[in-house]
Amino acid sequence: MLSAQDKFAAGHLLGFAKSGVRNGAIAITETSTGAVRDVLRKHLNQDIDQHAQIFEYMLAQGLYPSYDLDKIIEGDLRNAQVALQLPVS
Repeated sequence: MLSAQDKFAAGHLLGFAKSGVRNGAIAITETSTGAVRDVLRKHLNQDIDQHAQIFEYMLAQGLYPSYDLDKIIEGDLRNAQVALQLPVS
């Protein structure tokens, strides 16, 4: 069984992966050379695959009920409570 902090961390990891995909896509649109664009596209595809792996793990573990809005909101509220209880450093 995963702890509340493990669940919280998994959610953050998924968010970071999503940001990586978004930032990679933006970077591709900002480059002007084909060689750089090809490298960035390769990285973007790897980032998309990584995001999918994290999402599939979370879905399998019941951490991200992507098709049940009420459960998503309930989980978000629970995660907010965990965040508020984390020590401030």
